[in-house]
Amino acid sequence: MKVPLLDLRGQYKKIEKQIMQAAREVFETQYFILGPKVESLEKEIAGYCNSAFAVGVSSGSDALLISLMAGDIGRGDMVITTAYTFFATAGSIARTGAEPVFADIDPTTYNISVQSVKNLLQKMSSNNLKKLKAIIPVHLYGQCSDMAGISEIATKYDLLVIEDAAQAIGAEFNNKPAGSMGDFGCFSFFPSKNLGAFGDAGMVTTNSAQLFNKLKIMRNHGADPKYFHKFTGGNFRLDALQAAILSVKLKYLDNWNRSRRQNAKKYRQLFSYMKLDDIITVPFETEDSHIYNQFVISVPKQRDNLRQYLSEAEIGTEIYYPVPLHLQKCFSYLGYKQGDFPKAEHAARSTLALPIYPELSDEQQEYVVQKIKKFYSL
Repeated sequence: MKVPLLDLRGQYKKIEKQIMQAAREVFETQYFILGPKVESLEKEIAGYCNSAFAVGVSSGSDALLISLMAGDIGRGDMVITTAYTFFATAGSIARTGAEPVFADIDPTTYNISVQSVKNLLQKMSSNNLKKLKAIIPVHLYGQCSDMAGISEIATKYDLLVIEDAAQAIGAEFNNKPAGSMGDFGCFSFFPSKNLGAFGDAGMVTTNSAQLFNKLKIMRNHGADPKYFHKFTGGNFRLDALQAAILSVKLKYLDNWNRSRRQNAKKYRQLFSYMKLDDIITVPFETEDSHIYNQFVISVPKQRDNLRQYLSEAEIGTEIYYPVPLHLQKCFSYLGYKQGDFPKAEHAARSTLALPIYPELSDEQQEYVVQKIKKFYSL
């Protein structure tokens, strides 16, 4: 039995007619960059995320970059973020000329540890505290970070909060949607996301009219009006075709997220029935709004061998992420070393993502768990 890590064809077949109609409307207007389709999606996403404004951009990575730029983050500044996430989070900080400052993770959620951030700040010199301008919590795998703790720190140290919600549209913390709790909320619509485009696309949410206007100007090379440049911006514009497709798919997002949660519940039951609890740790839910962009288990024993075994059984898996950010070669100039963030390093050695997409069948899930049980000869 084949069980791919992700199979978007089933999703597409169910909404193919609506997708094709939306695409035809774009083709007929020949309005491909920004325009009415983008404006409509921006309003829909702002409403969905309970934010005052939303600005469509070219990707989730560019959503982070433009937010940092709009926050006047640049050379000589410092920004705190997690040591364990996708590269774009820290890469965007570095691209502005600012310095990424890493913190360890909460081992139960894999999100940034508030206590680790507090410890970091207590040890930071007064000179570096003056350079510190922002914090980027990442809502990893579809579950929100501890935004109460993050907000408390941000208020105390006068920091901008940039939510990296690339994997978390639809998730909540204390009944507040991801993307509504910081100065900026950054979303990715990469095709593999719960809400995925047919290419690269992203969005920034904000509750500030001033930041909203600045983001709109900066995504178009900082021009306002055309050919008159107030800022050095970039080409961060969202394609109308991607916006039209996302508007169709947004209507189904809550149902898809519910299906992912049901699949996560099924995995928990199967792992429990097969008495794998002592070997495998399933994702920990802080709230019931986890949207499971990934279903990531912890398997400290023979993780890589297990992955190879599952691959031979035609079961797709992925390691998110095999090298924590503080140990990436491009960040060697920061002076971090092995052992600085033990929880992030342990996660990099032990985590494995299993298929969790909405169309996954019970039989496929049972096959995955049976194969894992067989690998450990239980």
